[in-house]
Amino acid sequence: MGWSRFLAVGALCLGLTACATSPTGRQQLTLYSDEQLNQMGQQAFAQYQSDLPQAGGTAQRYAECVAGALVAALPERVRHQNWQIRVFDEASVNAFALPGGYMGVHSGLLKVAQTPDQLAAVVGHEIGHVLASHANERASTQSVTQLGLSVLQSSAGIESQQVLGLMGAGAQYGILLPFSRRHESEADIIGLGLMADAGFDPRASLALWDNMRAASGGQPPAWLSTHPSHAQRLAALQAEMGPALARYERARQAGRVPNCQAPR
Repeated sequence: MGWSRFLAVGALCLGLTACATSPTGRQQLTLYSDEQLNQMGQQAFAQYQSDLPQAGGTAQRYAECVAGALVAALPERVRHQNWQIRVFDEASVNAFALPGGYMGVHSGLLKVAQTPDQLAAVVGHEIGHVLASHANERASTQSVTQLGLSVLQSSAGIESQQVLGLMGAGAQYGILLPFSRRHESEADIIGLGLMADAGFDPRASLALWDNMRAASGGQPPAWLSTHPSHAQRLAALQAEMGPALARYERARQAGRVPNCQAPR
């Protein structure tokens, strides 16, 4: 019992001393250093490039154009990070960003994100995950959750695998998945503002998610999903569209008019 109390106190101390604030002002638990996460991001990106062929050519130049315009609109403190993007020859509709600024787009996404503005909505969303340290928060939350379950198991002398399974399910649906949905929603809002600041029309984000809905078919219930439902996502974007359009107009007046040509 003594060691479990010690671990519980240790977990509480971690929670109190490893807090950060996201770009939207939300409190976060971040236990890992940027250096640790960036190294993991670099390793994962290298593995990704080893596992999948790269598209290259016009698709690569197109993605670089869109990503470059978005990065140019970032605050100076993060603009000079080693941002890079690759287009992978993969039919699935997917994109990702890893700690350290390593981004990937699957060629299948270019059939759904049909314009530069729509692609900017996707890439801006992925950059939003990096800016908000979501990978750090997700890993930290999972570590603390696993520690908490171990402490409860030891303290209560729980032996039943069924009860342990229910405890795990409660953590999954009550903590880990909601965090992921929160991250996705937060990345949407950060990406919306970023694409507007870069001179991409934020209204394209609505068309993009309509395209996504058409391409994805059925979805699991929102409470069992790692992403918000399409309706939730569109409603949140609509709620932020007024300020985003104002930022877009200021960017255009400042001469930020990206000229990226989608591959034919």
